Amino acid sequence: MIDHKKLRGLVKQLYSTVLELEAMFPGRHFTPDGHMVGSLGECLVADAYDLELLTASNKGYDALSKNGLQVEIKATQANAVAFRSKPAHTIIIKILPDGTFEEIYNGPGALVWKEFEGKRLPSNGQFQISLNKLRRLNQLVAASERVARAEPLRDQT
Repeated sequence: MIDHKKLRGLVKQLYSTVLELEAMFPGRHFTPDGHMVGSLGECLVADAYDLELLTASNKGYDALSKNGLQVEIKATQANAVAFRSKPAHTIIIKILPDGTFEEIYNGPGALVWKEFEGKRLPSNGQFQISLNKLRRLNQLVAASERVARAEPLRDQT
């Protein structure tokens, strides 16, 4: 069983440490990135939406919902995320320094993937999409097409 408050507290502590290091060494950046942000995001989303996390680097999706929906989880601190393939469903978040996150998109992967139609695949094999575009797409997703948050007790309070 996950200790929800402890998880958010550890993320907050991590970002607090980053700020302290940056204050000690002006001009140096200690922003968590790469695998760390991805793993933090997967854990925060799995906890908040009561998803079953799969083995890291599972191809095409990171977790399963209670009804078996395959969910690709994307987390960022920047203003865009990247996709290599069309997920069945995706939840995209922006991690905040206080240990919580902003849900950017929660819906069918096809709606996101449609944005890449007719575009040439970049040389790195990943299509980029901005968080602002994802926020607009998120407004088109019906409540019935979203993965529901876990009970309010586990919500980000």
